[in-house]
This record gives sequence, C-alpha cells and structure tokens, in this order.
Amino acid sequence: MSLKSSDKNPWYKEPWPWILMAGPTVVIIAGVVTTWLAVVSNDGLVTDDYYKQGMTVNQRLHRDHQAADMGLYADVMSSGRNIRLLIKANDGISLPDVIAVKFAHPTQVGQDQLVKMTGEGQGFYTGQIAKEIVGRWIVSIEDPAGIWRLQADWHVDSGEALRLVARVAH
Repeated sequence: MSLKSSDKNPWYKEPWPWILMAGPTVVIIAGVVTTWLAVVSNDGLVTDDYYKQGMTVNQRLHRDHQAADMGLYADVMSSGRNIRLLIKANDGISLPDVIAVKFAHPTQVGQDQLVKMTGEGQGFYTGQIAKEIVGRWIVSIEDPAGIWRLQADWHVDSGEALRLVARVAH
C-alpha cells in the first residue's frame, strides 16, 4: 500500500505559512524599533536630581513671597535678539545692577537661554539673547542674591510685551 501526497509544492511556496508568520514578525520589528527609540532619544523633561529639585520648592516659594512683599513687577520687551526690561518695586526698594533672565522652553531643554541684563538706571535693563526666540517660553527674572523671583509664561509670537507680577499661591 502506498500513499501518495497530492501536494506538489514545498511548504515555503504556500501562502498560509507566510501569512501566519507575518504577525509575529511585525511585532518583533516594532519592539526593536521602540527599544532603539527609547535608547537614543533624549528625555529632556526628566531631571537626574528630581529629589533635590523637589526639596527646593519651599525655597522657590519663599522667593515668590519676597517679590510680592517688595511689590515687584516687570515688563519684558523683545526686538529681534535685543531684550529690554523695566522693573518697578515699592518705594525704598533698591534694584541690583545686574539681573538674570532665564528663557526656558517648556519642552526642549536645549533651547533654554540665560541672559545677564545690565542696569541703565530707573529700573531699565538691557541684554541680548543668543538666538531669537519664537513661540511659548517660561520667563524667570531673578536677582543675583537669590532673594526674589518673578516668573510667567510668554507667547513671543503675540507681539505684546510681557508683564511679570509677583503672584503667591496660598
């Protein structure tokens, strides 16, 4: 008794094995691509010293309270790479000769810029940023001694000057 196979094609010439292997192959390729992206991409918003930064929250809040007690507010204006700043405070408050202004991009740490602004008198300060900024930025103005801070969001594309007012969360 002899059994004859009616299949004349080898398995690799049939469509069903390839269709069944396509699903797991796609999943393996997607897993490799996802792993590669996770390794090479920059986690810009994650800081290495998150615990230390969390511990300094009270210090930052104290500087915001100090700015409110001093009656500080500031207007920031930009024209190309030139930045002009006007700071006003309660009577009797002296302003420093140099102010640090940080322009922080909300999602791309590599775009952040720190500008040293020099005083011209009567609360006016000028400085230049390294490259022109567009879009949304978090602007933070601090005195060199770290006593007070003003901070606000600024949509530079709106063309309007930014007013930073000391706000204290209760």
